[in-house]
Amino acid sequence: MLTIQKFGGSSLADVEKLHRAAQLCVRERERGRDVVMVVSAMGGATDELLALAYSVSAAPEGRELDALMSTGECASAALCAIALEALGQRALSLSGWQSGIFTDSVHGEAQIETLTAGRIRAALARGIVPVVSGFQGIDSRGDVTTLGRGGSDTTAVALAAALNADSCDIFTDVAGIYTADPRLVPSAKLLAAADTRDMLRLSYAGAQVLYARSLETALERGVELRLRGADGVGEGTLVRLLGESERPALAGLARTGGRITLVGRAAPEKLEEMRQILSSHGIACFGSAAGMDSAFVETDPSLAAAALHALHARFFL
Repeated sequence: MLTIQKFGGSSLADVEKLHRAAQLCVRERERGRDVVMVVSAMGGATDELLALAYSVSAAPEGRELDALMSTGECASAALCAIALEALGQRALSLSGWQSGIFTDSVHGEAQIETLTAGRIRAALARGIVPVVSGFQGIDSRGDVTTLGRGGSDTTAVALAAALNADSCDIFTDVAGIYTADPRLVPSAKLLAAADTRDMLRLSYAGAQVLYARSLETALERGVELRLRGADGVGEGTLVRLLGESERPALAGLARTGGRITLVGRAAPEKLEEMRQILSSHGIACFGSAAGMDSAFVETDPSLAAAALHALHARFFL
């Protein structure tokens, strides 16, 4: 049995959290599973590197930006490997290129083309935990590339597909996927399961719990994900392609600026009701539209929080 465990920057923001991630990996190993860890840069590290680059030049070249930005994940991988070794678990930190992740040459937004993973397989065969730097690969010229927003999630999903993993756990700073961002809507409900297509539409609409490219990769390669809290408590949310009888009529709400999007197979038929709800709360609607499995309303950004709460109360409470 093989598990991919991906830890985002917020889950590795300090030494205490880094040790907690290592402990979650060891716990999985104690259950008899092989584990591949995929890590992002420690919280804030990428922004610091980016700010440093732009303090040196107003227009840094893409190749050099990628070379610089990739170092954050490499540092996380080495530190996690050190933490695992301190717990008695043999580990091996690997950069994207050492992991066999080959991409095109679009710096900053590279796409994975092939994934050989030979060194990862060799480490697993020896009882070693590979700790892979997410967000990065190498192109045909031997240059370092980065995968864009959510790139470490994409790395995890691609590895899960290439290694035929039994599970792919994404650890983050929330307990799973909710009907709305729980930081904006405290009454939002935690979902036990979510459809990959619905999550992709929510991502397009502004939800940042999972990024679009990783979800596109999961759909394309048939990978199931589980989003879990970084404390390891609870089962989180399973994200997979649900049968129509399992798929909820409404999946959730996302907000970008003054636009609020309702997602789910029944969402288009709720458009007029969405407008009526805003009107009943004295919130002007400047525009609206329905598409496949989604509908949105547009309002003044200063009123969007109130609109989000009103719509959530109607459709999910």
